[in-house]
Amino acid sequence: MKQPNWLELPSEVMSMILQKVGAIEIYQNVRYVCSSWRMLSEDPLIWRSIDMRISGNLPCSNYHLRDACRYAVDLSRGHLIDISIESFGTDSLLLYIARRSSELKRLWIADCFCISDMGLIKAVSKLPLLEQLEIFLCCFDAKTLGTVGMCCPLLKSLKLNQQFCTGKGMVCDREAIAIAKTMPKLRHLQILGNALSDKGLQAILDGCTDLESLDLRQCFNLKFEGQLGKVCVEKIKTLHMPHDSTDDYEFNTDIIYCDGDDFEDYPNDLLHDNKDSDSYGYDNVDDDDDNEHDPGEEREEHEVVCTICHPLVWA
Repeated sequence: MKQPNWLELPSEVMSMILQKVGAIEIYQNVRYVCSSWRMLSEDPLIWRSIDMRISGNLPCSNYHLRDACRYAVDLSRGHLIDISIESFGTDSLLLYIARRSSELKRLWIADCFCISDMGLIKAVSKLPLLEQLEIFLCCFDAKTLGTVGMCCPLLKSLKLNQQFCTGKGMVCDREAIAIAKTMPKLRHLQILGNALSDKGLQAILDGCTDLESLDLRQCFNLKFEGQLGKVCVEKIKTLHMPHDSTDDYEFNTDIIYCDGDDFEDYPNDLLHDNKDSDSYGYDNVDDDDDNEHDPGEEREEHEVVCTICHPLVWA
């Protein structure tokens, strides 16, 4: 049986194939096959969605992954609407993406401990059309979350799944209140493993009146006292309760319990914030120069261990 000649496939078919291949493979291999494939790989329509989630062991460093990401963003020519990055994200890279992607509607970041609170704020301040934000295994505080809500008034879907790192029984409603106050148009909310209490949940229900789906799995501080449980069932079309299965969740769902002594060597301002502050936003949110590469990016940042996964639970 005659093997198909890939070089003779119609350009529209090849474009569809390249979209499935992904940014990393195109950057490393496809564009070097021949001139016609290189031209096809530079079509902006291929780069409206960029998926750089890590699957398996990639034979490249974070440094090269960032290069590939910048390459893909540049080729989108301002028409990027959906991007996913995992483990190799930095403040500079996120700002690079945001500056060139004002049409972005969905941002997915996971395991990016080198993206700071200020880095996220600077980026989302340039993404007024953002509708979906998904954050997994990263470290952002409640004040940052509130600022995100203010910068992205069209936000309809939020997945906030930071590692649950707290002492047993400790409660923190600050993230829930930030969501309630600044994200009134939310329709879908997932806060797996959050430390919120009934008070925080009630604030979300009152502030986000358009909610259609709510995922509260592993939010074990919730008691659903009074009419709260009934209200959730009646109001929310798709509801996941704290003890529901997490088998379909793509990341590790182990809960980490720590005592206060585990953080005694950290600066006090990392573990505490002003409890009485209702304001969101940071002063002096200036753009840093998004150089082609961050200083020191050559080091393998994924080896950095972030011990504090959820500092504000101590506030």
